[in-house]
Amino acid sequence: QVHLVESGGGSVQSGGSLRLSCAASGATYSSGCMGWFRQAPGKEREAVAVIDRGGGTYYADSVKLRFTISRDNAKNTLYLQMNSLKPEDTAMYYCALRPDPASWCPALDSYYNYWGQGTQVTVSS
Repeated sequence: QVHLVESGGGSVQSGGSLRLSCAASGATYSSGCMGWFRQAPGKEREAVAVIDRGGGTYYADSVKLRFTISRDNAKNTLYLQMNSLKPEDTAMYYCALRPDPASWCPALDSYYNYWGQGTQVTVSS
């Protein structure tokens, strides 16, 4: 049974920083794709950042140069460092996993078959 648990969300002022973590258990995921997605009230879920087994990354245009995704395979943990936060970053953030080996990781939520419960990020102006 694969289990993903996010942590690190909270409330910050515009310009602040947060670091999200996602601890994975129940699966060997070092060769798979992992990503962060977010969903704001009234909006569809969107990809924030994705990382492949080799450390290759994708970022949504809205977060480039502000957010950094990373993974520690030894600790089975995914991270998202978020700097220069803006009110429009306010959303529930979810980590996602697809354990199957892949040479390319799409930024599509339909590709990922395991999800965490989410952690809320609120940025005030």
